[in-house]
Amino acid sequence: MTEQIIIDQTVKVINNKEGKYLTFNLAEQEYGLSILKVKEIIGLMPITVIPQTPPYIKGVVNLRGKVIPIIDLRLKFSIVAAEYTERTCIIVVEVAAAGRMILMGILVDSVSEVLNIKAADIEETPLFGASLNTEYILGMAKAAGAIKILLDIDKILSSEEIKAADSIGGVE
Repeated sequence: MTEQIIIDQTVKVINNKEGKYLTFNLAEQEYGLSILKVKEIIGLMPITVIPQTPPYIKGVVNLRGKVIPIIDLRLKFSIVAAEYTERTCIIVVEVAAAGRMILMGILVDSVSEVLNIKAADIEETPLFGASLNTEYILGMAKAAGAIKILLDIDKILSSEEIKAADSIGGVE
């Protein structure tokens, strides 16, 4: 009986991950974000550097009168930095933090497409050991002949990192 409850709860969690995802590339790997978290996609624009911020916080941009922090996802994920190209873009997302919604931009190599991913195509995040934090990974999706890493944008930055980014950006 207990085993069936655990299985039912696991199925419910996986089904909650089903939906539309914006897929994007970072260093030849494809990732996905829930389309519900994406506000818009903009081309690369001048970024105002803020002194004494972590390297992955590239600075801020003025987006139609709103100052929003920009996070370089390559650097946040400890991926080697790359030159920006004409395909480099900023995905503006809404992050839940401390009971508020904060607008933030994430720099990615390129945006691919919006995919409708079914629950049956999502597998749980593999266990990599206790020393590796994978809380920000929703699961692994099998789509279009490849594996896409589905991200929980609300968990990519810690609450302290969100506070730091929020202090240099604006609040929605």
